[in-house]
Amino acid sequence: MRIGARHDKLCAKITTADGRELVLADEIRYLGVFIMRAVKFKCSVDQAKRPFHRPANSIFARVGRLASEEVMVQLLKQKCLPILLYALDVCNLDERVLQSLDFTANRFLMKLFRTSNIENLLYCQTVFVYELPSVLLVKRCDKFTEKLACTSV
Repeated sequence: MRIGARHDKLCAKITTADGRELVLADEIRYLGVFIMRAVKFKCSVDQAKRPFHRPANSIFARVGRLASEEVMVQLLKQKCLPILLYALDVCNLDERVLQSLDFTANRFLMKLFRTSNIENLLYCQTVFVYELPSVLLVKRCDKFTEKLACTSV
């Protein structure tokens, strides 16, 4: 895989010692983060959204209508959002990607609160002190940068 100005140019074929040919990939997984072929370093969040839905839907299916909204929001914040945001604090994400993460979390909240009205959803987020993934990522990036600045080489 190539990252940089020549990311879309073909490379010479590389063969291993046993004669197998290495294939160029458009996306690779490294430590749970999917890195994409692009002009600049870019991470894919599509792979992060899928694992978010599994525990969110599982929790909702088991206790969705039995538990209070406070419990459901707390479970979402503690169990599901960390999966969605895993290692994204070190990736430089653009505004479109952040909106995509917010949309993913908001769709689940719409399902939980049985509304599609964004004003109602914003009110519920305020009442339950629910921060969107984009806000959480900014805080996590700041914390990561602060820790990185404090480490000695």
